[in-house]
Amino acid sequence: MNRPVDDQEHTPIDPARQAAVEVLAAVRERDAYANLVLPKMLRDRKITGRDAALATELTYGTSRAVGLLDQIISDVAKRPVEEIDGAVLDVLRLGAYQLLRTRIGAYAAVSTSVDLVRSRAGHGPVGFANAVLRKISQRTEELWVDALAPSISEDLVGHLAFQYAHPRWIAEVFDDALGGSAGALQAALAADDERPSTHLVARPGMITADELAAVTGGDVGRYSPYCVYLDSGDPGDIEPVREGLAGVQDEGSQLVARALAIAPLDGDDAGRWLDLCAGPGGKAALLGALADIDGARVTAVEKAPHRAELIRKATRELPVDVIVGDGRDPGLEPGFDRVLVDAPCTGLGALRRRPEARWRRNPGDVPDLVALQKQLLASAVGQLRPGGVVVYSTCSPHPAETREVADWAIAELPVTALDTRDLVPVDDLTGGPYVQLWPHLHGTDAMFFAALRKN
Repeated sequence: MNRPVDDQEHTPIDPARQAAVEVLAAVRERDAYANLVLPKMLRDRKITGRDAALATELTYGTSRAVGLLDQIISDVAKRPVEEIDGAVLDVLRLGAYQLLRTRIGAYAAVSTSVDLVRSRAGHGPVGFANAVLRKISQRTEELWVDALAPSISEDLVGHLAFQYAHPRWIAEVFDDALGGSAGALQAALAADDERPSTHLVARPGMITADELAAVTGGDVGRYSPYCVYLDSGDPGDIEPVREGLAGVQDEGSQLVARALAIAPLDGDDAGRWLDLCAGPGGKAALLGALADIDGARVTAVEKAPHRAELIRKATRELPVDVIVGDGRDPGLEPGFDRVLVDAPCTGLGALRRRPEARWRRNPGDVPDLVALQKQLLASAVGQLRPGGVVVYSTCSPHPAETREVADWAIAELPVTALDTRDLVPVDDLTGGPYVQLWPHLHGTDAMFFAALRKN
């Protein structure tokens, strides 16, 4: 006779699910970042191999799908998720993700979740969790979407936002940026909802992309001459990464740094380069390696002392001077040839790599960020010599903090737009003179950048 899951003999909780639920709790309780907490936890607990891969998939996948999972849990539980105990909710999300978006069997997903509830919240809520997860398991994800999502005919954007686990306002931003194409919106949201591959950067002058690919077993990138795609494994275990010859950096970010280094100036390059918002140091490290080849020197400005220390570590032995200061008024001697403004932004272009970020941002964040972006860009132009170039970039496709900021700079500051597409080895770019990359088109984060030359 089949007995309820809670009556079966339960085994010790496996380390992968234990790690995943603890990271989910850290994200919920203290706004931690899953991509920072999980790798350290795996190292500290010596979780490797298949267990590490499972913990990674469950943590990041659940974090990406939280909005979708919460609506399903709320429907089944007949109460808002805010009324469910947090420790129980973490487990319900983890269990629902396994049921709907993995090949893990229903019995294993439910039984391990029941054990997790018991270990984290006591015996009281076990029956509730068991009942909720069993009911969720009676439908596939597709059937739950059909049951709960807005009608396609009446609200296509809302339906796609639900289906691909995005807040509606972000789907609307993507729709605006993509020109209202339903096919493009669906492709963008679908790509944003998938697990991305890891992109490595081979520091020029230290190691080539071909050499890095041979060491790692990865594939050389499509666009950046420094990029290698890595499908699996911990980058921290790769010897060139440990030795500082390579790093982890999205290919789109690599193209931003490269664009600044090759942008045509009026007059000679005296070798004074500036990274005005440099933390945590990825672009500064690539710029430093390129500067080392060209005989230039980079000044990297970062407001937060702990992030400035990360830049120092990332750029050790490179011609990079790290300054703790505010990019809006860095207190530097003007006259730089090249300036990078990789401005603080909503980060909507990197949601696939920061899985919980989509549920933290809200439209009210945008106006203050736009004001800051304009202040930083004005400061950058003030630091440039006449004929020098500033590259303004954000990891976002939001028109308000991308094209509209660049258009504002051309109207209000003494700069002229270069055709940024000429600085990027990508064929299918439209909408110049700026560049907007997309995960579904280019496999990169949705990076925006504009090259502006001082009059």
